[in-house]
Amino acid sequence: MTTDTYKRVELFIVDKFKAAGDGVGKNHVLRTVHWLRELKPDADEALLIAAVAHDVERALRDHASYDKVTRHEKGFRSEEHLTYHQEEGARIIGEYLGQIGADARTIERVKELVSRHEIGGDEDQNLLKDADSISFFENVVEFFLTKKVNEAGRKKVKDKLDWMYGRITTDRARTLAKQQYAESIKELDLDQES
Repeated sequence: MTTDTYKRVELFIVDKFKAAGDGVGKNHVLRTVHWLRELKPDADEALLIAAVAHDVERALRDHASYDKVTRHEKGFRSEEHLTYHQEEGARIIGEYLGQIGADARTIERVKELVSRHEIGGDEDQNLLKDADSISFFENVVEFFLTKKVNEAGRKKVKDKLDWMYGRITTDRARTLAKQQYAESIKELDLDQES
């Protein structure tokens, strides 16, 4: 199901990633929608909106005030980082949905989904998390294997890859991500780091 509200949100998200110069992020959120539809063909509008909007915080991140050093010291999956990312993303997309006149029920459901897309919870939150992980291995992993490995080191990047694969809930999603995960770990080549 693709509605006018979904289409408006998709354009908003794509524009924000383009403005940030983040083609990887744009492709990632669009492919997250693709994988969500693969995992749940009858996904409702709120779930599709959450899939395309789940990383809106990254597209609008104020890099001058965002503490990259602390994030790298604590790891890519520190509770503080994940909580901020999820809650700020939920706030941003909730505000936008309100501005375009989405109904209160859709706004609350989207915010609830985005606010748990990294850690999951209920069935739809878990499916969103799974689609996010599959798309990560399809679109974002190369960025971690090149740029992030130089900033944070191979062990922290491996921790991120292990976590992104290990958090997958469904067998089908795990099967879809397995080969790319294995290839990424091999490419990471931990023997290069002393």
